Amino acid sequence: MSKPKKTLIEYRNYELPLHFPVLVLTGEEWYISDVKSGKLHFHNCLEIGICHKDSGFMEFGSEVVPVKAGDVTFVSRNVPHTTYSTKGQSSLWSYIFVNPDELLKGVFDGSSPYADLFLDMTQNLQLVLDKATYREVYLLIEQILDEMMKKDMNYQLSVKGLFLTLFMKLMRIYAGQRQELLEKKESHENAIVITPALEYIRENYMQDFSIEDLADMCHLSQTHFRRIFHEIMNTSPLDYLNTTRILQSCILLRTTEDSILSVSEQVGFRSVSSYNRHFAEKMGSQPSDFRRKMTKIDNASIMKYTGWTQAEKLTESRK
Repeated sequence: MSKPKKTLIEYRNYELPLHFPVLVLTGEEWYISDVKSGKLHFHNCLEIGICHKDSGFMEFGSEVVPVKAGDVTFVSRNVPHTTYSTKGQSSLWSYIFVNPDELLKGVFDGSSPYADLFLDMTQNLQLVLDKATYREVYLLIEQILDEMMKKDMNYQLSVKGLFLTLFMKLMRIYAGQRQELLEKKESHENAIVITPALEYIRENYMQDFSIEDLADMCHLSQTHFRRIFHEIMNTSPLDYLNTTRILQSCILLRTTEDSILSVSEQVGFRSVSSYNRHFAEKMGSQPSDFRRKMTKIDNASIMKYTGWTQAEKLTESRK
């Protein structure tokens, strides 16, 4: 008997805005084909989907879940999945990608009695909720989409509040289904072999550790670990670590006045020259140039929502 064909898995990275980690993909181009993909994929952030039209299926490893117009879906990062429409149909979707940890930073930290539940939920979500049963959840997601599309004054604050309400409702749902979801997670192939390494990098990117340490966490030899990591992530473990460090440094460059040397040390680079080199390779500019550019963007955003006159804005633009 021939061995069953191995399911291919690919990694998709969504670069969320540094100051507000929410990205929306919507519009007529987001019709989903009825042709089933030959591979699963997973992300670096939480995916929220809303089906507007027709029906289809979401596949989590060996589990296939039907979806229809009005359903909303939640898929945590590192959970392999794929979506396809019912034969002969072309379902229309909108997607929201979000980093809950950054967006709601400080809300569910160690002092919160719900910190463990929030962390567990955001790492293990793979839910399909129908509009009739979970109408409040559906309406919250529609409101988030509306705010993100219109971008009226203070829309970020409004979206953050809507997400806080959304996650509180999801926590209640998740708490009731937690054991069943965990058992499902263990029973199929969603447990990616390199997940321990990805989790460790996410939490400890600023520390000094070796690729051998990461391989040991996954119970693999270095050679096998490097090969599997590259197959899934389409990059090497070291490049993925350096990319993580660079992206984290972008947040510090934009939100603090720490020196370039201090930023490089905080994210785990042993020398500022190594940091500058990797930053330029990944971002296309030096850290100092990136900071100046981001400062101009932030100042422009502040100016947009102040009571400055057109004359004052014109004067500032000539400086």
